Amino acid sequence: MTNVMLDPKVPAAHRSAVLDDAHVGDIKGALGTIRLDDDAPRQGLSVRLKTLLAIIGPGLIVMVGDNDAGAFSTYGQAGQNYGTQLLWTLLMLIPVLYVNQEMVLRLGAVTGVGHARLILERFGRFWGAFSVIDLFLLNALTLVTEFIGVTLAAGYLGLPKAAAVVLAAAIIIASAFTGSFQRFERVAITLCIGSLLLVPIYFMVHPKSSQMAHDFVVPHMPGGSGQLAAVMMVIISIVGTTVAPWQLFFQQSYVIDKRITPRFMRYEKVDLWIGIVVVIVGAAAMIGITAAAFAGTDGFGQFSDAAALAKGIEDKAGRLAGVLFAVALLDASIIGAFAVSLSTAYAIGDVFGIKHSLHRGVKGAKGFYAVYAGLVVAAAAITLLSTSYTQGLMTQFVQVLAGVLLPSATVFLLLLCNDRAVLGPWVNGPRTNAFTATVVGVLVMLSLILTAAVVWPDISSDAILTIMAGCGVTGVIVAGYFFVAGRKGTKEDPLPASGRGRPHDRTGRENWRMPPLETLAKPAMSTARKLGMGALRAYLLIAMVMVIIKVVQTALNH
Repeated sequence: MTNVMLDPKVPAAHRSAVLDDAHVGDIKGALGTIRLDDDAPRQGLSVRLKTLLAIIGPGLIVMVGDNDAGAFSTYGQAGQNYGTQLLWTLLMLIPVLYVNQEMVLRLGAVTGVGHARLILERFGRFWGAFSVIDLFLLNALTLVTEFIGVTLAAGYLGLPKAAAVVLAAAIIIASAFTGSFQRFERVAITLCIGSLLLVPIYFMVHPKSSQMAHDFVVPHMPGGSGQLAAVMMVIISIVGTTVAPWQLFFQQSYVIDKRITPRFMRYEKVDLWIGIVVVIVGAAAMIGITAAAFAGTDGFGQFSDAAALAKGIEDKAGRLAGVLFAVALLDASIIGAFAVSLSTAYAIGDVFGIKHSLHRGVKGAKGFYAVYAGLVVAAAAITLLSTSYTQGLMTQFVQVLAGVLLPSATVFLLLLCNDRAVLGPWVNGPRTNAFTATVVGVLVMLSLILTAAVVWPDISSDAILTIMAGCGVTGVIVAGYFFVAGRKGTKEDPLPASGRGRPHDRTGRENWRMPPLETLAKPAMSTARKLGMGALRAYLLIAMVMVIIKVVQTALNH
């Protein structure tokens, strides 16, 4: 297939960087199709609705896929151990979810190149390797937790665990091996609809809505200083499972594979908001359900795993409620495995330059499908060989690790979205830069408090406030830097802008796409930026070690 976007005979100014010609063509969504030559204006409610239905998929799937087996465990632990007192974390994460995913949405639609490839090309192998290695390590562990969710659901339902894992793996592989993007997306969206099983469970358990509403908007830290490390582990787990690094890589590559271009950006943002609403409602429901199920029982504060959550829900609201919860867990585990496996396969395709598209059959992208299937099989095998206790520790460890590594992923994302050669008129504005820099500061603050709580288990509230104040001041300074640099630029290491002191030129955005990567000038890396990124990486490595120590301490105490 030859296309003006790929044909080397066409001047570079009229081509884009799309790496796989299967990524160019009709948009074939689960709920509709938009032909490549359909350039008519989207006027009228009926036409706009049909367009939205065709576009829906990337935002919904990446968000619902985030409410996976690890999320059931994390939100369930928050509810069982602390009631609804940590619900406020979900409200705080809504803008973070939107800003992060909107940035990767822009990168995918405008560049036609996956997140891993962009990082390697724009920052070089040394810096890019950190981000890609983080992704592969975290995705491999996350995929194992999805199959752990399958075993827990099967155990509660009285099904053979080994058979359930094998069957789930077969479904996950078969759904992608059809060679049809549209068929895969239909399966994925069907599973997304399955996540709505949490709604009837909520009404069967009857959490206190007024208390939930209060705790959703009023921040509160449960427990005393002696419980600080445990509470911080849960909070960082919530951050890691709600805004996971794999989402960035998945959303960008999936938008590209669906062939969505800047012209449909507004519709994809609606798709993203639909997904955010679903994921936040589902997360709040899980916390509320488990809080109500264990309130006033011997199980309160004694979280073990998701199967025990189902048993507690059964004791509270009957067998049907427990069964529905287990089925919802099974559904979430499968869709999570879909998304995480695809995220990794897409990234490997980007890094090694192999064809990587669900539009291709197995013969047309053997490496891509081999990676996808290999990951699923390996994760299923590891799950079957592990013990129930190690599975529980791994599930929590993965969510905390995701939260700890998120600042690094967000920094790379922020830098890419300020690279004018990459995004042209789609680069970030100063407000987005300031907000994202503040988010990075808050994430680092959380991991810093966790680290301090592990090293000094009896750390005082005054010391925590001092840490928060220090991180707050640093965050304001960094946010101010991005705000000023985004408007004025610097001679040594400019944040690309359309003009010094002038707003970004946004004209012609709908038709602008990134030229081929080989035609772009390499961005300059200042000494200050290298030192900053190096310091962040070194600190995050220390934080990872602290997380491992905390997990080992938990195991030894058990």
